[in-house]
Amino acid sequence: MANVLAKLDLPNRKALQRWFRPPGGSALDSKERTAVETPLLGKIGQISRSVSDIQKAAHWYGEVLGLPHLYTFGSLAFFDCDGTRLLLTQAPAAAADSILYFRVDDIVGAHELLKSRDVEFINAPHMIHQHSDGTEEWMAFFKDPDGRPIAIMSQVKRVP
Repeated sequence: MANVLAKLDLPNRKALQRWFRPPGGSALDSKERTAVETPLLGKIGQISRSVSDIQKAAHWYGEVLGLPHLYTFGSLAFFDCDGTRLLLTQAPAAAADSILYFRVDDIVGAHELLKSRDVEFINAPHMIHQHSDGTEEWMAFFKDPDGRPIAIMSQVKRVP
């Protein structure tokens, strides 16, 4: 670990957690970017909601409420709410508040700009999922003034 920190000129593991460079070969690495002047947070892209029983909740949101089911993996189920994703996650009753996920066109640029405005990021942009068509889901989480998490998210398609 000391060798990695030295090569990246980082003081500690916490700084490594926040360090970012798109991995080679990722769709984000190949995307041509221009400087972002404002983060231009788009519409809310996703809201996370804790549930006590994922199967029961997935059935209720999908069959009872009629929300289109997008995909499920593990204890997570995703539904479409007219363009805003609803993420259901099985968690204990004392789980955290809902998380707001804002869509951004350029997650790297938005991350850099928000950092320059002293936004405290919990982690750097990271790929959380790759769809079967190669589209990558990227997210980075930061804290609001009360220390609660908020995220920026971006879908990036690989350029042929």
